Formats: sequence, structure tokens, C-alpha cells
Amino acid sequence: MNKRLNSEKSGSFPRFGRRRSKRELETGSFKLKGLNPKVCGKNQNPVELFWKSDLNHDQILEKVVQFIEKLASGQDKSKAPEIPNFVESFLKMVESRIAAYEQSEASAKLGFNEEYTSFFEAVSCLSKIVNTLDEFPFDSATTSCFNRAGSVHHRAMLLSEYQFLALLDISKRNCNVTVDSKTPKTPKQSFFNSNQETDRCVKPEYVSGTGIVFPYFPPQSVANMNQVALAMISAGYEEECFIVYSGLRLKALDFEFRNQGYENVNMEDFQSMDWESLEGEIDNWIHIVKYCTTNLFSVERKLCNSVFPEHSLIAQKLFCDLATSLTIRLLNFPNAIVLIKQYSAEKLFKFLDIYETLSDLTSSLGSELSALDLISETSETQRRVGEAAVTIFCQLENSIKSDNGRIPVASGAVHPLTRYTMNYLKYACEYKDTLELVFQQHYETEGSTRRKVQKQESKNAIEDNDRIPKTSHFSVKLMMVMDLLDAKIEMKSKFYRDPALRYIFLMNNGRYILQKIKGSTDIDEIMGPSWSGKRTSDLRQYHKNYQRETWRKVLQCLNHEGLQTNGKVSKAILKGRFKNFNTLFDEIHKTQSIWMVSDEQLKSELRVSISAVVIPAYRSFLGRFKSHFDSGKKAEKYIKYQPEDIEGLIDKLFEGSMTSMGRRRHNN
Repeated sequence: MNKRLNSEKSGSFPRFGRRRSKRELETGSFKLKGLNPKVCGKNQNPVELFWKSDLNHDQILEKVVQFIEKLASGQDKSKAPEIPNFVESFLKMVESRIAAYEQSEASAKLGFNEEYTSFFEAVSCLSKIVNTLDEFPFDSATTSCFNRAGSVHHRAMLLSEYQFLALLDISKRNCNVTVDSKTPKTPKQSFFNSNQETDRCVKPEYVSGTGIVFPYFPPQSVANMNQVALAMISAGYEEECFIVYSGLRLKALDFEFRNQGYENVNMEDFQSMDWESLEGEIDNWIHIVKYCTTNLFSVERKLCNSVFPEHSLIAQKLFCDLATSLTIRLLNFPNAIVLIKQYSAEKLFKFLDIYETLSDLTSSLGSELSALDLISETSETQRRVGEAAVTIFCQLENSIKSDNGRIPVASGAVHPLTRYTMNYLKYACEYKDTLELVFQQHYETEGSTRRKVQKQESKNAIEDNDRIPKTSHFSVKLMMVMDLLDAKIEMKSKFYRDPALRYIFLMNNGRYILQKIKGSTDIDEIMGPSWSGKRTSDLRQYHKNYQRETWRKVLQCLNHEGLQTNGKVSKAILKGRFKNFNTLFDEIHKTQSIWMVSDEQLKSELRVSISAVVIPAYRSFLGRFKSHFDSGKKAEKYIKYQPEDIEGLIDKLFEGSMTSMGRRRHNN
């Protein structure tokens, strides 16, 4: 205690000087007080201007090392040690070098050569002198040496801190090179990933397959940072070292965010944005997160490890602090988006993109204990996005249930609801793994009550469908959507007054659904072969019902029975049959030519099946009873079509447009 009081009373510098606040470290300018630097001659070594001795640097340093070893090993620590004169020479030598560096340009404070290394060797000796003398009683000479060494040591640390700042502050450099080869945007000029030297830029060499350039500082600069950091930490100036490092790296990372086109968006901006603008912001956010996970985080982690290789825990902590600052900023975006509740079903896919991007972000943070809180925060944000995705997906069910339009689709075409739902599900299944995870987390969060309801929903979804129950919550939800769509299409088919058109509508929609499911491996696996088999069977039944409703009366006209009167063919009845056939066929052709069957295979199947029953019956009827008519125009009045004409007109059915009745072929 007396030693400390004596040193403070003397007005000399305390042991390691006053620690400056974070604000002082970040904003204060670098000044060394107590010396008025002289002007150095053009060809003069600055150090020679301030200090001369009969011994050279190495000799003095060697003597000082021996003195320290003597004090530490065998010196009696019950009395103050004798301070040799070369210690004062050593202090003057170091002080002179500091003064010389002060008048140098910022880029040349330390020369990054052998002289640079020897300077830090001297600083290390200063630290050892102070620490060793502190173990002895103080007399006037010891007190003077202790205070003087502490003062010079503190000035050396100020210089080191300034040099550390100069090495790290890349915003003052003019090196702008781009490294981003993986992200989707066009790379922009960026100092963040540039190789940096004092007065020149070097084009970086890309690492094949990674797109990461390291170091974006030249290797020598990183080595110099390591030496400065090691000296500051060893001397007890770790706080100042960490503040400078973290502050400037955050500044560089923030600049790189802006350079990549990412700016913070506040809640008010979200509320006023239309979806197109918000979609652009989401894409921009995904871009910057991927840029962080594929480039920035790995490069920044490597820089921390290279600057602080002797202190792995420090490097880990510094990286985690930087990653935390960036990640919290990135998490503000999805946290704000999920607060806007009103999203329609088609917005689902951007939310799933965000969810998957957050998974990549979590993986990139590592598994260190210091990152666990950050990983937990990221996972919580991801959970919120997942909940929003579940809510949005459920909008699809609501849109199906609420579609109560009673106006049938023209021409029996595929209903817009069918197209929308099936395309939506097919696209959603491209995110199948993500959706299964999202729904699993949702039901786990909802708790046991919700799980009981879900089990009942699952039972209802698979009941009477001969399907194998699925354990995936998403699979159950998808089957429920399919059941809702089936029921809605069945209901809408009843709005058609013409039963034949009703079955065309059911065939169109059924075939469209079946083709979409077969075109998606994921949906096909979820629905199962039994479901597809039942759907195919339903389509065959719709086909039979259509033929019965449309062509039954036509075929009755071609029945050979009931034409005779008193054992002879009645011309009147025969004429009536041909006339009725012509009328019915013309009406069917006129009506069903504008009906729409968009699936070419289904259209062909319908035409072939119609031709297979109508043309043989007509050809047989015509061949047997044509002779009962006189040739000429009178016969054409009743025999309006040849079999080839019938076949040609059947091939015009289901085109969705009016077919001219005048385009008949007469190839008698």
C-alpha cells in the first residue's frame, strides 16, 4: 500500500496508467504528452535524434533481460534492489523511439520489420520490469524507476493501441474488391473483402468452390495485428484491445451490409408496403443472410482466430459478439414481418424461404457455448416464422370452404379453384421437408389438447378412403385439403342443369387433379396408390354416365326393332328414326363442340369411345335401311350424314369453340 501511495504522491505515472472509458477509446484522438518532438533530418534515423548511447539496442536489451532474470530468480526480496544505469538508458531508448514514431505518418508509426519486432520485445521487457519491481520494497530509486517504467510502458500501449486501430480501420483504405461469387445478386464494390496494404491494392485470389477470400487483409497485416494484440493483452490492456477490435470490425461489417444493398426496415415501412415491395425486401434479406452464412461469418471467424491465435477463448468470444450484433439486426426483419397478420395463402412460399434461411443462419453460428443464447434467439424467431407459415397454409382450407359461387364454369372446364389448389399443393410439396418440420413444431407447441383434435382430424381425413395413415402432420393436413376440394367440386357439379355437362365437368377436374398428383412424387406418396386407384375408378364411372346421358337416345334411334308394320318396314317410322337421329346428333354436336376438355388424352378417349358405339350402329342402320329410300335429293332429306361425316363431326367435339355445321363432308 505504501508503495502505491508513494508512487502516486510523487506525481509519477501509476502502474499501468489510468484506463480510459469506452467512449474515450472510440472517440479520443491519439496524443503522447510530455515530449516536444524535434524535426528529423531528411536522411536521419528518427530514433537517433532523441537518444544516443555507447551501447546499441541489442546490447542494452540483453542487459535488461539479464537484470530481470536476476531479480526474478535469486534476488533477496526483503530489500529494495539496486537499479543499474542501463535501465535508465533502456527507458530513454524506448521513450525516444515512441517520440520518433509519434512524428511519423500514421501509416508508418511502426515499420513492420525487424525494428517493429524489437520494439515489442522492448515493450515486453518494460512490462516485466514493472511487474518484477512490484514484488520488492520501494526506496527512492526503485520508486523512480517503477514510475518511469510504468509511464513509458503506458505510452507504448497508447502507441500500440493507435497502431492496432490503424491496422484495423480499413475504411481509410482505397482497396475495393469484390468476393461474392455465391450470392445471387450482382457483386458490388466492397472494401470489406479487400486485400489491404498501406499504399496499394492487390486483386484477391479466389478459392475455388467457396467464393471466400481470406485474408482480406494481407498476411503481413494480420501478423502485425497479432503482435500488437499479443503485446496489449500481455500488458493487461486486453479491454482496450477488444474495444478497438470489436468497434472497427462492427463498423466494417455495417458498411458491408450497406454495400450489399441491405438497409434496416422499420415496422411503419412494413405496414405501408404493398406485397411486391415487401417481396423485394424479403429477397434482399435472404441475400444478405446467405452472404453472411457463406462468406462473412466464416471469414470473420478466421480473422479472429488469426489475430488472437494464442487466445482461442478470446477469439471465440469476439467472434460471437460480432455475430450476435449482426444476427440480432438480421432477426429484426422476420420478427417484424410475422407481426403483420394478414397474409393470403400464396404468400406461404416466401415465409418458407425465410424459415429455411434461418436454418442456415443457425448452422453457421457453430455450437460453442458462447453462441447458445444467440442460437436460441434465432430458433425462436424461426419458430415464429413457422407458426406464421402454418397459419398461412390454413388459409388454403379457408379459401376452399368459402368458395360458395353458384355460377358454373363455362363449358364444364377445370374450375379455377381446382387449378389454384393443385398448383399450390404441388409447389408447396417442393418444401415438403420444411413443411413437415413446421407442422410438427406447431403441434408440439399447441400442446396435448390440440394434438387430440389433430388426431381426430387425421382419423376423419383417412376414413373411408382406404389410405394408409400418415404420421406426418403435414401429410394429414394435405389429405384434408384434398378431401375439401373433392367435396367442393362435387357440390359445384350440381349447378349444371345438363347431366352430361356435369359429368364432363367432373371428368375435367378429376383428370386434372389426378395428373397433378402423378406429376408430383411427394403428393403421390402422401395420397397413396389406393387413393389414385379410386380416383381412376371414379373417372371411368363419370365417363360411362356421360355416354349414357348423351348417346342413349341417339342409339335408340338406330335400333332395328320396332320399324315393321304388318311384316314390312314402315317408311314413315324409318323416316322418323332418321329425322330424330339427325336432330339429336345436330343438337349434340352444336352443344358439345363448345364444351371444353383440356386434357388431350381424356379428349381422345371420349371421342374414341363415342365413335366406337355410334359409328358402327349408324353404319349398320344405314346399310340395312338405305335401300328403302329413292336415290336423289329426297333421300338426302332424311339421310343427312354418311358414317365418315359422323366420325369427322365427333372429332370436333370438346374443342371449346363453335364448329360450323356447314363443314360437313359428303364423300359418298
